[in-house]
Amino acid sequence: MNNLPGIDERTWRLPEHAHVVVHRADGGDDGNGGDLVTIYDCGAAQKPPSAQVVGSFVRCEADHERLYQPTGYILKLREPSVLERQAERRWVVRRSPRTDG
Repeated sequence: MNNLPGIDERTWRLPEHAHVVVHRADGGDDGNGGDLVTIYDCGAAQKPPSAQVVGSFVRCEADHERLYQPTGYILKLREPSVLERQAERRWVVRRSPRTDG
């Protein structure tokens, strides 16, 4: 499931106040790309997730708050961001490229 607006074949625009929920396989990163990454438009929105991907969530380079949970963590994004696929099953959140010249 991926309803995020695409920028190119490996990059998708995230909602401005997106919450990225990273559920670690077996409670920890096993190096086998078993994370379940679920993206919600906003923590307060009462709607289904905008996207889900499976793989290794590598890092978040955008301004965010991280909340740890027993099975992973939640990233509350604080700036426009994109989800980028680095390799087949490796994911990164980056600051959205500036488009205002």
